[in-house]
Amino acid sequence: MTARKNKTLAVWLALIGGALGLHRFYLRGLGDWVGWLHPLPTALGWYGVQRVLAFGQDDKLSWVLIPLLGLSIAAACLTGIVYALADAEKWDRWFNPAAPGGTASQTNWLTVIALVLALLMGTIAFMGSLAFGIQRYFEYQVEEARKISQ
Repeated sequence: MTARKNKTLAVWLALIGGALGLHRFYLRGLGDWVGWLHPLPTALGWYGVQRVLAFGQDDKLSWVLIPLLGLSIAAACLTGIVYALADAEKWDRWFNPAAPGGTASQTNWLTVIALVLALLMGTIAFMGSLAFGIQRYFEYQVEEARKISQ
């Protein structure tokens, strides 16, 4: 018999460790190959942050890598939002097909708090990575145009 999957716990795992795939491992087990793909862009994004700290903001490779971290966090938060907004019947169909019903599928205040935090963190991560990547790209374009015009 498999244990019932708790919606609130899954939302919090997506919020806190979703970029590493923790929510997928909780819901689908350690054999979930998609869960094992989550740490890769997250690690590359952190490597981009380390490159900026070491080489400064003019490091072109970090311009590509840092948005991967933001997109990983935003995608995990979006998954948490989807989980939080799923009603009990849909949640049971997805993750508790053998044992529907019960309190594990219900939305409570902890789920709502995680939903609000996922909206906040996901928006900040997505907009921050988008702004960083686009700003760096256009600054590079301006510098190249200046080189050509001189």
